[in-house]
Amino acid sequence: MYVAEVARAAGREVRAVIHAVTPTHSELRNRIVALALATVGIDLVCAALGFLFEHEVRGTQIRSFGSALFWTSTQLLTVSSQLPNPLSVPGRILDVAMEAYAITVVATLAASIGAFMIKRSREREAARAAGGGG
Repeated sequence: MYVAEVARAAGREVRAVIHAVTPTHSELRNRIVALALATVGIDLVCAALGFLFEHEVRGTQIRSFGSALFWTSTQLLTVSSQLPNPLSVPGRILDVAMEAYAITVVATLAASIGAFMIKRSREREAARAAGGGG
C-alpha cells in the first residue's frame, strides 16, 4: 500500500513539474529544459567538430556526420559506443570535453532534483502547518 501511495505522489509531482503548477515546479522544469536544449545544441556542434577532426584520419570509424552524431550522442549520454575512441588529438580533446560536460550535466540535474525535493518538502510542511493540503 505504501509503495502505491509513493508512486501516485511521485506521478502527481511529475505532472506538476510538466505543467509548472507552482514556482518550484516551474523552476525545475525550466532547468531541465535548459539542460536538454543546451545538450542538443552541444551534441550537434560536437558532432560537426568530431566529423571534421576524424573523417580523414586513417583507421577511424567516423566517416559521416551520422556516425559522428551517434558517437557524440553516446558520449554525452555517458554510455559510450562501440566506436573506438577518436584517433586525432583534437578529437581526443573533444572527447574529454564532452565527457566532462556530461558529468557536469548529470551532477547539475541531480542537484536540481535534490533541491526541488527539499523545497517541496518544506512547502508541504508549511501547508500542513497552515492547515492546508500540500
